[in-house]
Amino acid sequence: MKHIQPTTFQASLGRLKKAAILGLAVTGIGLLSSTASLAQEEVPGNIKWTIPFGVGGGTDVWARFFSPWLSKQLPGEPTIMIDNVPGGGSINGANLFAVRAKSDGSDWLGTSASTQYPAMLDDPRVRYDYSEWAPILATPTGGVVYAQPSLGENAETALEAMLAQPVKLAAQNPTGVELPVLIALDMLGADVQAVFGMRSRGEGRLAFERGEADIDFQTTSAYLSNVTPLVKAGKAVPLFSLGVLNDEGKIVRDPAFPDLPTFNEVYQELNGEAPSGNAYEAFRKFFASGYALQKLIMVPKDTPQALIDTYRQVARDFVDTEQFKQEAAAQLGPYTPVIGDTVQRHLDDAMSIDAATREWLADWLKSEHGVEI
Repeated sequence: MKHIQPTTFQASLGRLKKAAILGLAVTGIGLLSSTASLAQEEVPGNIKWTIPFGVGGGTDVWARFFSPWLSKQLPGEPTIMIDNVPGGGSINGANLFAVRAKSDGSDWLGTSASTQYPAMLDDPRVRYDYSEWAPILATPTGGVVYAQPSLGENAETALEAMLAQPVKLAAQNPTGVELPVLIALDMLGADVQAVFGMRSRGEGRLAFERGEADIDFQTTSAYLSNVTPLVKAGKAVPLFSLGVLNDEGKIVRDPAFPDLPTFNEVYQELNGEAPSGNAYEAFRKFFASGYALQKLIMVPKDTPQALIDTYRQVARDFVDTEQFKQEAAAQLGPYTPVIGDTVQRHLDDAMSIDAATREWLADWLKSEHGVEI
């Protein structure tokens, strides 16, 4: 047997260790590459994002703003195709999505208040169920109720006059975007004579500007661009905002209008207690689903959880960047998108209406506005 010198043996052992370490490193690189490749394969190369509204509408513009951000940040940079399916106030497109959407992550749906409200009101045209979808992201908005200066030069005197006489409001319909506003005004004790049939909130504002309406309501973007100049010119008096939801689900002041009290604050000031009861439950739920979660990205609930988590994490990552915040300010206002579990919790609460609240709402809509649900 050949004798091996200790130094030779140690050198050989060293070479073996280096080879083993190199082999492990190469294997590790291979595993990392496989993991990265797998992550890319999990995200479909093409994603169809159904928008149940026409081209150029608010939800379409919103989706086209988010689309490049999502595409560039997702593994593999998938192509996101916006598929506009208008009709029925978004019900048609949502119905089709409910029937046709695949659960492999390649089908998304963009919803808005006019998609949420019919489901909450048991509209017979609805064939979709929010419990069968999982939310990725939601973007909130807010809104402000304001009055003619003829009612009062400031919020206190205008509010007092509004509660002392009948006031006209030009609106679209009692079960649309104005629903929580109408409930709020009723809870305050206002005798609102709503004139329905406006084709948009913009038409309602024009009626206000012509002096045909005593009070009006606009969502944040429209208020900032179209009503703020009226306020500065002394032609409109802001009364209160609807507020926003914090992560705990409580209504707090709107960051777009930090100096304006919320409806909750005005109610408490007038009544000496916080709003409660079936009317407030109805207000809170329709406010949450129509404003705090106004626009949503949804996927079928049986989409693989790993994909849902990936979509949510990518959204968290870019939403937190300064570039997104700067670009989003013009599109979304001073609101931070809500993502993942927080959206799910708020959505579950908003979309579930107990029997007592539903009965109150049905009676109120019929007696006050002649609408049956």
